[in-house]
Amino acid sequence: MASDEWLAKEDVGKLAYQQGGNMAGKYYRELIVWRKGITLAREVYTLTKGFPRSEKYGLASQVQRAAVSVPSNIAEGQARKYTAEFRQFLYQALGSLAEVDTQLFLAQDLQYVGKADVARAELLIGELQKMIYALLARLPHVKERH
Repeated sequence: MASDEWLAKEDVGKLAYQQGGNMAGKYYRELIVWRKGITLAREVYTLTKGFPRSEKYGLASQVQRAAVSVPSNIAEGQARKYTAEFRQFLYQALGSLAEVDTQLFLAQDLQYVGKADVARAELLIGELQKMIYALLARLPHVKERH
């Protein structure tokens, strides 16, 4: 993966960081990783439509919340003032991806969805993990001022 793939091509260079770790731009909607997170959330909502009615407030709701949490954490982190905060929210997005993966595994095990049904979501999860790790590697490690 190229170092700038997490940014939309037209926006490479727009996301700049001021000295001291303050973020100069807020372009989360232009981040490819955010867009892919939205795609994952849509995919999860589509998958959970086939869950049993009894799971509406159980596993279906839980996996939906975890999936929505991925792009939400990316957006919230990008909107924060400091790079260290953005990094923390990216790690939270990674945790949410692990939750989605686990919950879809369980849904498959319970036969709420088939293996083929979750294949696209699993692919998106893997891509998102790689993209978030690439983004984390690209962000500067800056000691925050208090």
